[in-house]
Amino acid sequence: MEHRLKSNLLAGLLLSLAMLGLGIAPVRAVTFTASFDRDTIALGEAATLSLTFEGGQPRTVPSPDVSGLQIVSTGNSQNFSIVNGQISSIVTINFSVSPKRTGEFDIPAMTVDVNGQSLTSQPLKLTVTQPNSPPPQTVNSGSEVAFMKLTLPKNRGYVGEVIPAQLELYFRQDVQTYGNFQINGLTADGFTTGKLVEGQHRRVQLGSAAYTVVPAYFTLTARKTGPATVGPITGSVVVELPSSNPQRDPFFERFGIRSPMFDSGEQRQIPLATDAVTVNLVPLPTENVPADFNGAVGKFTMTVNAGPTNVAVGDPITVHVQISGRGAFDTLTLPDQTAWRDFKTYPPTQSVKTTDQLGIEGAKTFEQIVTPQNTDVHELPAFSFSYFDPETEAYHRLTGAPLPLVVHSGGTTPAPVIAAAKTASSQTPPQQQDILPIKEQLGALAHSAPPWLTQPAFLAAQSLPVLAWLAAFVWRKRADNLANNPRLRRQRQVAQLIRDGLVDLRQLAAENKSDEFFAALFRLLQEQLGERLDSPASSITEAVIDERLARLNVPEPTLAGLRELFHLNNQARYAPLRTSGELAAVIPQFESVIQGLQNVKA
Repeated sequence: MEHRLKSNLLAGLLLSLAMLGLGIAPVRAVTFTASFDRDTIALGEAATLSLTFEGGQPRTVPSPDVSGLQIVSTGNSQNFSIVNGQISSIVTINFSVSPKRTGEFDIPAMTVDVNGQSLTSQPLKLTVTQPNSPPPQTVNSGSEVAFMKLTLPKNRGYVGEVIPAQLELYFRQDVQTYGNFQINGLTADGFTTGKLVEGQHRRVQLGSAAYTVVPAYFTLTARKTGPATVGPITGSVVVELPSSNPQRDPFFERFGIRSPMFDSGEQRQIPLATDAVTVNLVPLPTENVPADFNGAVGKFTMTVNAGPTNVAVGDPITVHVQISGRGAFDTLTLPDQTAWRDFKTYPPTQSVKTTDQLGIEGAKTFEQIVTPQNTDVHELPAFSFSYFDPETEAYHRLTGAPLPLVVHSGGTTPAPVIAAAKTASSQTPPQQQDILPIKEQLGALAHSAPPWLTQPAFLAAQSLPVLAWLAAFVWRKRADNLANNPRLRRQRQVAQLIRDGLVDLRQLAAENKSDEFFAALFRLLQEQLGERLDSPASSITEAVIDERLARLNVPEPTLAGLRELFHLNNQARYAPLRTSGELAAVIPQFESVIQGLQNVKA
């Protein structure tokens, strides 16, 4: 901008010197005005702010800054005229003003230095209104260059349902190109919106005009009940139309040819808006709700498989669950399987593979590790999954077949030995010499040491296999005893888990991580209580203190300490402790409770 002003100042100076040489006197009157090409625009349009200097050049270019408006310089121009022997120069500096929101904006007065004179412009006001969707009669008449339309397939939905929506852009047939498409925001009260995905273009006839339709698709996920409003959606697009006053080249017109060099179009920024669409969102039915329903809404199918099926107590079994269909896969989770009470379960891993651009069709695969807890288990109970189908407006329950299992007490099955194919060299021994030469030189005689059989080291070496066999026999007996006693094995596993957990608790307390500290504390309490009560750890709640621990003759101080730990854990959810000292003070109390529980005979 400064470079352009310097060039214009130099041109004006040279022209002034030339006019003085011709005896023409310059005009001394200097004026400064600011104006809009229009003072009312719709959101998505741009207005032009012009700063006009007559009779002089500004020393510096003023740059207005108004909150809510984007003001960008678009260049300047300079004109000279001679009237009655006097020079008249006009310098115009233009700015493009794009509003970011609706409302009234005040452009304050600007003061500049022009030829040593301080000039001030008058303040301006710009009104920005909300754009409206065009009425059908203007669309059918072809007077709308571009417009936008919002379409939903239904006006009623359920909470948790994914509803596809379509945003269509219509461009009149004389639009040469379009670009810089902007949306001011997908306003959807009561919904979570997905990303926009452009679809296939098509041509339609609306009334007397033909339009090109550019569809864009997105998803709406219902989050609350009641009337929900989508839109109005506003935006803008820049289109290029044929010039209303094209420049013509006489050379080409002489031969009846239009010159492509001078036949350029003109660009226009078109505001866009859609009407608001209301959708009535209703809650899911409360009748005939399956016990394992956990909020899945859509239409799904399920496949389940697991392996291995011949395992020992405590060995892992991988369960693969694939749920396919249409719905919100990002919120899809596995329900708790109450029939798997004889198995210890671990948190599943998950992966999603979608088959459409919107991400609402595809499959979600879960892999969950389960371990049988005793030899009485003969099958993996059937896996069940329930969902609500908005199309049929009913709940559906998917159930897989039970999987037979063989669970033995322990040990490992020896791997089969694969017999290797015999080679020709192994079948045919190497050929030996029939006659060996007589050794003529016997060599030097040496003193013979006592036989190895009579030395103590030999006797000690012979005892090593016996001792190794006895150690292996004792270890095997101990392993078999542990394999046949799931309670003892679990008791040792929990004891090791408690020892490792205390190290983690002290580290979390030192790092002042309150949420992680109480989460680990609650998990350790579940493991210890589950081992004492011979129940899955995930089924342990605060209610077991009064319902089941009282039968084991647990000392009252241990019960009181246990209640206090559960109380602290619940309190941490709403008023978490903030200091490391407060967290560290909980660890001795936890150790005392664990010691008291371990001393109780289950």
